[in-house]
Amino acid sequence: MTDSIAPPSAVAAAAAHRRQAVLTKPTGALGRLEDASIWMAAVQDRCPPAPFARPTLVIFAGDHGVARSAGTSAYPPEVTAQMVGNFAAGGAAATVLARRLGVVVRVVDVSVDCPDDYLSDVDPAIAARRVRRGTGSIDHEDAMSLAECESALALGCDLADEALADGADVLLPGDMGIGNTTPASALIGVLTGSAPEDVTGRGTGVDDATLRRKQAVVAAAIERGTPVLDDPVALLARIGGPDIAAMAGFLAQGARRGRPAILDGIVSDAAALVADRLAPGARAWWIAGHRSTEPAASRAMDHLRLEPLVDLGLRLGEGTGALLALPHLEAAAVTLAEMATFESAGVSDRGHGPAEEHRA
Repeated sequence: MTDSIAPPSAVAAAAAHRRQAVLTKPTGALGRLEDASIWMAAVQDRCPPAPFARPTLVIFAGDHGVARSAGTSAYPPEVTAQMVGNFAAGGAAATVLARRLGVVVRVVDVSVDCPDDYLSDVDPAIAARRVRRGTGSIDHEDAMSLAECESALALGCDLADEALADGADVLLPGDMGIGNTTPASALIGVLTGSAPEDVTGRGTGVDDATLRRKQAVVAAAIERGTPVLDDPVALLARIGGPDIAAMAGFLAQGARRGRPAILDGIVSDAAALVADRLAPGARAWWIAGHRSTEPAASRAMDHLRLEPLVDLGLRLGEGTGALLALPHLEAAAVTLAEMATFESAGVSDRGHGPAEEHRA
């Protein structure tokens, strides 16, 4: 079932656009920061917008059957569980960055393929809401049942509601799962009508032989998923995974509640494509944090009509690209709010059109 989403405030966006035009700079001189400030004004329904005060990162962890059955990753599947423990201990890139940036982090085991007590010495609550252990190998079997998919979607909605109840003013989706770029590539391939070779990247840095195996898996998954293109739940069940489904529910629910999100890399891009099918119009509540090096990510961004804020050659996932966008969004908000206008500063605004530049 799908539901349409109310858009962000057009009134606040228009006010931000007008204010950008009278600040002491040539029009467009702050580049993407200007676009970001207008988006922030719209999603906050205020002009000028404020820097986000309580960003919340939820990391969705899950294993994927293709990593074990088809060997599509450079790392063994047991790394997923090990990395969940690393997140809990604060030693991963995402948790280091989040700590520095003052971001709340929650790690959720949605479908890690390991015993329930693997976090007994760290934080057993992380695995308390697991939907299932791992997934089917999507090149020849469904990732999960429809009932499991519905459970994962509901979990994602609950996680969004819980974050917002805790004061989150912007949501960041993160991922952890060996093999997760394979279903993400397949989902993006189906939803954008792209060929397997155009959406399959090296993920964790696989060699040429592994890349060829991965392309074959993605091709088979796209073929299996295309017949259910118009049913996002069936598509997730067939070639996605509980972790991606939960992330899609998280993004859709945030938009339903009128809260913005910062997308990360290829996994969140795939989840976003599905979420926008589940909740048409949800994309207006999102901004792309960065451009992943995975080819499918650019396909997804083009389809969602989102332009990533930064391009640092990242392909880690975890929410790192979304985290690194936060300082840029703060810069967008404060420049719109605190820069003087030509009138207030007594500066002439003549000759400061789009083609003009400041010169010494």
